[in-house]
Amino acid sequence: MHHHQPLRVFLVLLAALGLAIPWYFNTLYFLAGGSVMPDVFWRDAFANALTTGITCDVYLAAVAFSAWVAADRRLGAWRWACIAACFGIGLAFVMPLYLAQRLRRDADPSGG
Repeated sequence: MHHHQPLRVFLVLLAALGLAIPWYFNTLYFLAGGSVMPDVFWRDAFANALTTGITCDVYLAAVAFSAWVAADRRLGAWRWACIAACFGIGLAFVMPLYLAQRLRRDADPSGG
């Protein structure tokens, strides 16, 4: 069945945007002296009420998404790469990519 093909294409495009846009700003942050050192990173992530709200929103969503993916055995070992990428690359990239992969697997009658 190919009825999910337009949705899969849309999700892959969202994944590409979810990689490009956040990492553009991440790159600007690092070029301006930002760091992944915990004292600097968390200070900046919680710099004001707005960044605190966004940071909490994204990390709580990432934990919920990761719990779902960990329980999803249909994707096999690939699910662990999704969880690692969620926190190492970004939720906006991994979530639509995961959903596109699920649609592809669901459409494949052989299950692979």
